[in-house]
Amino acid sequence: MRLSLPINTLKSLPRPLLLISRSRYRNPSPFSAVAFRSSLLLPVPGVVSRSLCCCLFSMTKAVGVEGEKRSNLPVELKEKIDLTEKEREIFDRLIGTLRFFYLDTELRVAGGWVRDKLLGRESDDIDIAIDNMSGSEFLDKLKEYLSSRGEKVQGDTVIERNPEQSKHLETAKMRINDQWIDFVNLRCEEYAENSRIPTMKFGTAKEDAYRRDLTINSLFYNINTGSVEDLTERGIDDLKSGRIVTPLPAKATFLDDPLRVLRAIRFGARFGFTLDEELKQAASSEEVRVALGEKISRERIGNEIDLMISGNGPVSAVTYLSDLKLFGAVFAFPSSSEPAPSENCGSVCQAYLEAMWSLIQTPGLGKFSGEQRRLALYAALFLPFRKTVYKDNKGKLIPVVNHIFKFSMKRKTSDAETVSLIRDYHNDEIHHLQVINIHRTTERFLSLIRSLELKNDVQLDKLDWATDVLEHWKSISLDDPEVPVTSKIRVLTGFLLRDIKEFWRVALLTSLLLSTVDGVNEDQEIGHLDFQLDKLRESYLTIEETIRELGLENIWDVKPLVNGREIMQIAELKGGSLIREWQQKLLTWQLAYPNGSSEECKDWMRETKAKRQRTE
Repeated sequence: MRLSLPINTLKSLPRPLLLISRSRYRNPSPFSAVAFRSSLLLPVPGVVSRSLCCCLFSMTKAVGVEGEKRSNLPVELKEKIDLTEKEREIFDRLIGTLRFFYLDTELRVAGGWVRDKLLGRESDDIDIAIDNMSGSEFLDKLKEYLSSRGEKVQGDTVIERNPEQSKHLETAKMRINDQWIDFVNLRCEEYAENSRIPTMKFGTAKEDAYRRDLTINSLFYNINTGSVEDLTERGIDDLKSGRIVTPLPAKATFLDDPLRVLRAIRFGARFGFTLDEELKQAASSEEVRVALGEKISRERIGNEIDLMISGNGPVSAVTYLSDLKLFGAVFAFPSSSEPAPSENCGSVCQAYLEAMWSLIQTPGLGKFSGEQRRLALYAALFLPFRKTVYKDNKGKLIPVVNHIFKFSMKRKTSDAETVSLIRDYHNDEIHHLQVINIHRTTERFLSLIRSLELKNDVQLDKLDWATDVLEHWKSISLDDPEVPVTSKIRVLTGFLLRDIKEFWRVALLTSLLLSTVDGVNEDQEIGHLDFQLDKLRESYLTIEETIRELGLENIWDVKPLVNGREIMQIAELKGGSLIREWQQKLLTWQLAYPNGSSEECKDWMRETKAKRQRTE
C-alpha cells in the first residue's frame, strides 16, 4: 500500500523529518515512480486524505521590480518526485553498482535538483552524496560495474580540493547517459582555533545538510529509498514560504565560504524569495565583504554574477548587491579610476539595468537571443562608467569596464571587448576584431536618433566618427543631384550597422537610455533619472521601422559590389592604405544606391579615378 503525504503535514512533524528506512535498503528494485511511503516513515499521527496529496503556496516578490514581479497565483509544490526516463536509467546504474559490490552504502541526490523537482521544474544538476566512501572511490566502482556490463565510460575526472579558495571538497565527475554527474562524500567540517581552513571528515547526512548554503538547498533525495529527506526540519517550510535562510548562523556560514553570499542573492532573485533579516545583516558586514575579496577567486565571483545577469531576476540581484554594500567588493574598481566611482554608483547602475530589463521584456520589441539579452544588460549596468578610465602599469588609459570584465570578474576577453571597448578607446588591431563594441556604437547611434525618427538628414553635416564617410557621400551627391533624399542617413546607418552587426538592436536600446538622461548628473538622486520608458519604446519601434524601410536590417551580410582584386585592377594599385580608402568610398556608393549594380559601381569608380587624375 502506498500513501501520499502532504507537505503541510510533513512540516508539522514533532521530530526531525527523516523520510528514510529504519534499515539499509540493500537491494532496491528498479524505479517506476517514487513517493513518500508510509511503511518507510517514522510514526506520523493521523491519516491524511489522498485528495490532499499536494499543497499550494504563493511566491510573492520581495522586491517589486518592473518585469520581475512574481505572480500571486498559487504554485504547486510537489510532495513526490517523479523521475524522467533518463534519471531513472542513471539511478539504476548507481543502484546496480551497490548490488554488484554488495555495498552497505546510501546514495542521495543533494541540493538544487531536489529543490527544483519539488517545485515542478526539471533539472540536470545531479550531485550525488555518498555516506561511507569518497566520490573518487565510488567512481572507480561505478566504472568497474559499467565495464562488466559492456558499457563504455563517456568521461570522468576528479577535481582536487582547494581550501585556499574555499573549495574544501574533492569532487569526482562522470558522464552518464550524456549527462555529467558529481560525486562527493557526506562531510562534516571542523575549524581549529585561528584557522579559516576546515578539517574535512566524513559526516552524517544531517551534519552535511546543516553545512549547506541555504535551507532550500539542504534537501536530499534518497536514491535507495526513493524518499525526500528534510534534515534541517525547515527546508520544505522555507521553500513553501519563499524564504532564503542559512541552516546555521548566517555570518558563520558566509565566513566559511563567502561565495554563499552571492548564491543567496542569486537564488533570492531567481525565485523571487525574501532574504532573511539575519542573512542580510551578515551579508552587509565588513568582515564578510573582506572575506569575499580575499578567499574567493575572481572566476567564481564572475560565474555567480553571470548567472545573476543571465537569470530571470537580474534587477533584484543587483539591487541586493547595492543595498547590502557588496557592489564595490564584487566589481572591484581600480584605485586609480578617474573619475572615481561615487558612493551611490551601485544604485545608478541598478537604475540603468532596470530600465534596460523593462525594455527588453516589452512584447513586440523584437526577440533577443540569450547572448544579446546578456550583453544588453551588461551594457546598461556599466553605462555609468562609459567615460571612466584608469592607468595600467604602462601608464596607458584603459576603460574601467575592461578591468571589471578581465580582472574583477575574469570573464572571457570577447566580453570585455564587446562591452567595454565601447567608445573611442580602441586601436586598429582591436577595431578589426570580430567583436561588438556596444558603447562605442551607442555614442554613434545617439547622433543618428533624431534623423532616424524623422526619416530625414537633419543635423548630419558634421559627425566626428564619420568625417571620411560624409566627405565620400558629399562627392557622390555633388555629381548626382538626383541622389535619394534618404541616402545620407542610409549611408551613415549602414556603416554603423555593418560594424555592430546583429547586436544593433542592443546598441540602439542602450543609446536611447542614454538619450533620455543626456546632460543629467548621474550622481544625483536616482529618482531624478527619468528614462521615460514609454517614449523610449515608441522611439525604438519608429527607428526599427525606419531601418527596415531603408533595407538595412541585415546589411552586414551584403557583399561589396567590387572586391579587393577588382579595386587593385581598376585603380592600378599593388596594395597599401589606398585600397582601404577605395573600399570605404565604394561602400558609400553602394549604400547610397541600394539598387545599383556591380558594373555601375565600377563605372563610378573609373570616373572618379579619371577625375582625380585630371585634377592632379
